Amino acid sequence: MAGRIREDDIAAVRERAHIDEVISQHVTLRPAGGGSLKGLCPFHDEKSPSLSVTPSRGYYHCFGCQAGGDVFTFLQQIEGLSFTEAVERLAGRYGVQLRFAEGGSAPTQQRGQRSRLVEANSLAAEFYASALADSAEAAPGRQFLSDRGFDKDAAERFGIGFAARSGEALLRHLRQKGFRDDELVTAGLVASGTRGAYDRFRGRLLWPIRELSGDVVGFGARRLFDDDRVEAKYLNTPDTPLYKKSHVLYGVDLARRNISSGSQAVVVEGYTDVMACHESGVGTAVATCGTAFGDDHARLLRRLLLDHDEFRGEIIFTFDGDDAGQRAAMRAFQGDAQFVAQTYVAVEPEGLDPCDLRLSKGDAAVRELVARRVPLYRFVLRNVLSRYDLDRADQRVDAVRDAARLVASVRDRSKVNAFTRELTGLVGVDIDEVRAEVRRASSRRPRGQPTTSSAPRTGNGSAPVAPDVPDVRDAHFADEWEALKAVVQYPHLVDVSGLDAGDFTHPTLSALWSAVTAVPLPTAPDPRWWQSLTTDADEPETARLIAGLAVEPMRTVTEPDDRLVSALLARVQELTAQRQVEALKSRLQRTNPIEQVSDYNRMFGELVALEQRRRALRDRAIGGGVA
Repeated sequence: MAGRIREDDIAAVRERAHIDEVISQHVTLRPAGGGSLKGLCPFHDEKSPSLSVTPSRGYYHCFGCQAGGDVFTFLQQIEGLSFTEAVERLAGRYGVQLRFAEGGSAPTQQRGQRSRLVEANSLAAEFYASALADSAEAAPGRQFLSDRGFDKDAAERFGIGFAARSGEALLRHLRQKGFRDDELVTAGLVASGTRGAYDRFRGRLLWPIRELSGDVVGFGARRLFDDDRVEAKYLNTPDTPLYKKSHVLYGVDLARRNISSGSQAVVVEGYTDVMACHESGVGTAVATCGTAFGDDHARLLRRLLLDHDEFRGEIIFTFDGDDAGQRAAMRAFQGDAQFVAQTYVAVEPEGLDPCDLRLSKGDAAVRELVARRVPLYRFVLRNVLSRYDLDRADQRVDAVRDAARLVASVRDRSKVNAFTRELTGLVGVDIDEVRAEVRRASSRRPRGQPTTSSAPRTGNGSAPVAPDVPDVRDAHFADEWEALKAVVQYPHLVDVSGLDAGDFTHPTLSALWSAVTAVPLPTAPDPRWWQSLTTDADEPETARLIAGLAVEPMRTVTEPDDRLVSALLARVQELTAQRQVEALKSRLQRTNPIEQVSDYNRMFGELVALEQRRRALRDRAIGGGVA
């Protein structure tokens, strides 16, 4: 074995590897006064920065978890290295030749495992990139990039590569570099089967996945050939000592400085989307690597954003406009409490992802997509409300009930009031109604239970179940029932002009009105007219209800006259006008008076006219003796 690294070489590494530079590759540092820097500690979750770095002394300390030490200690803690591995890694980065106490340099085969795996991945990335540039076999890969608007410079910038189809090209190359098969299997570059070791990625286009430091830790591989035995469009490096897909973000090495300086991170869904964003001038774009955005990704971005009460940033998710994108938005909404940062969503109206958007509409369209971001909670609420016809009163009730369950699910209780106000504006109802529904939803919903639509469904979820029809004698329908009694008992006093089946909100009463008015009304009391009503009734239940309407006493102490009958009908029309006023007010409240000037003014004029009609009907009802 080689001996200990010489102390003067360790001192040389410590001198060249400035601690603030090394730590800033993992943590956003800001001046704290007195020559110190501060940032969010990467070793525990926190919202306010407790990590203090003093470059002049070469030390760091966290006042939260008590972690601390020099540049070597930090690298050991953040990347799980031994002391020797930390020294070797920094020596390689800063150009210090290490010597050992017994003499000689550190042999490659005796370096720490992490250093060996990083080197293997780095050499693989170079090998793959060279193959993409020079190999005739890689022509489909070059064409793939060209078809998506990426030239040679873009491929080189992102280190895109190509894996030969033979299955042993990389294996032979790395063996010649002194790597053992078991090391390459551990790195995830090589797989082992019954016939021995072979390249994990074959005949695919490859994106190297890098850590914040720039070290390659894994690859994402895209299928190119129809005869590829692996059907999956994308393959990723399996979990290794270097690579954990839930801990890494593609493009973060290129985006980290822009994220920190601009206090913004754009989370897209694919490798080519990251490329398209960066090529279009959105240098804060990153993507997950074949997995959903999770807590570990959030912690990584929080460190870059220095996301706490003093320094606020933005997280902008770009989702596809399809159902999968909507579900992704819901997941992000449920996890929104992870960020103090304002969380937004950017969705292209035609459903184009950033790569396709850039290809069809140019770089400016990608920048505009990000600039047109909307708050995530607003996007999610609108998605829920889009299932309902908000011009109908009953649908508004259902919409508020469904959306209230969503609002009640928010883990950050400080945001509930803001979401409640937003919901009020989107639906166009009184805020007290929304608050009451949110309170009810909060009391009904067990902690952690996901939100679901409130629409009742069958056991197999295939179709809505028809709600129970309320009793026609319910007090809610009393005015409609009384008006029908007047028509059946005093048909010769009725003027049905201006009234139709739509004025009756109960389906049975609406059907009764149609049945009654289908028979010409007499000009004087006529027993034969009443007999024809029951005779012509299609259903026994209709005949029974008509009989009830004919004999049930009116709610009046005097004999009804034409004024009273007219007032009863006017009352039903007034209630219809009132519902129309409420619906129009709701639409008006949901209309932006600046962006939709003509629509707003038109609806406002309609509302004034409708309110005047409602008042006239109200006066007619009161004048005829109906309160």
